[in-house]
Amino acid sequence: MSIDHVLHAVDCLRGVTVRTPMVISAAVDERLGRRVWVKAENQQLTGSFKVRGAYNALVRLSDRHQGVIGASSGNHGAALALAARLHQVPALVVIPDDAPVVKRLAIEALGAQIVTYDRHRGLRDALVQELAHRHRLAVVPSANDARIIAGAGTVAWEMLQEVPDLTAMLVPVGGGGLAAGTALTATGHNPHLQVFGVEPAVADDTLRSLRAGRLTPIPPPTTIADGLGHAEPARAPFQINQRLLADIITVPEDAIADAMALLWRHYHLVAEPSGAVAFAGLLQATDRLPDGPVGVVLSGGNVDWTAYRTLVDIAMERIGDQPHAAPVLH
Repeated sequence: MSIDHVLHAVDCLRGVTVRTPMVISAAVDERLGRRVWVKAENQQLTGSFKVRGAYNALVRLSDRHQGVIGASSGNHGAALALAARLHQVPALVVIPDDAPVVKRLAIEALGAQIVTYDRHRGLRDALVQELAHRHRLAVVPSANDARIIAGAGTVAWEMLQEVPDLTAMLVPVGGGGLAAGTALTATGHNPHLQVFGVEPAVADDTLRSLRAGRLTPIPPPTTIADGLGHAEPARAPFQINQRLLADIITVPEDAIADAMALLWRHYHLVAEPSGAVAFAGLLQATDRLPDGPVGVVLSGGNVDWTAYRTLVDIAMERIGDQPHAAPVLH
């Protein structure tokens, strides 16, 4: 794959997806000693970046007419449901039985059917294949597909259209599709632009796999970043991330909640835990980044209100009062 695949996705998504804002905060810039741009994909259709890949994949399927199926922790499911609705085909989404209620309701509201599974038994992919065969559905993976990766790469393409002199980009890593798409776009734009993946320390399957030089599964993790609780990277994006990612940053659970609180305080942005992970990585590892302006992807904002309020309230008490400034849209 190359940046050309991403450019094809840009054309495919034109007039479909939202060009989400880039936001800055004088207080954060002063604190970190650099300009920080936050890409607010929580304001994308379905509340996350996932619709970019889902739509780009579905529109290119020749066998979608009987319907589509995909496994998801929640956000890809809603994205697939919307893409299927726009193309007037049925959608079936396989999600863990402990997925956040807000994500399940979003999938159902878009007209998709849901089947649940126990994430700790590791039978998700087999269930998807069995259902796809039984109902003659086309499978749309959440990450392990070139079209998904290319669609995800349009996030970085938009960022670089607005701020072409970025020296580093930080993205959350679950299956790895967003990181791979970002890395393809970044290196195609500027070979010296570094892309860092960020994942929860308790769900460090990508870090371990990159260190080992091969896919290395871990036990099913438990993290507040439910969208990043993968036991193993997806193969297709992992092959790209092996070549192109500068490094992986891991963050503890408290740092993720702190990032959620700071994104609200300084940018007025609601981030789900998975969506805040890249910003947490920025705060944890600023000294590992090259000098110059940095782009951070806030990948989603789909979070139950009770869980969000609890995490942010506790984080606010932990981090205390800090200078506040209104965000600036670009």
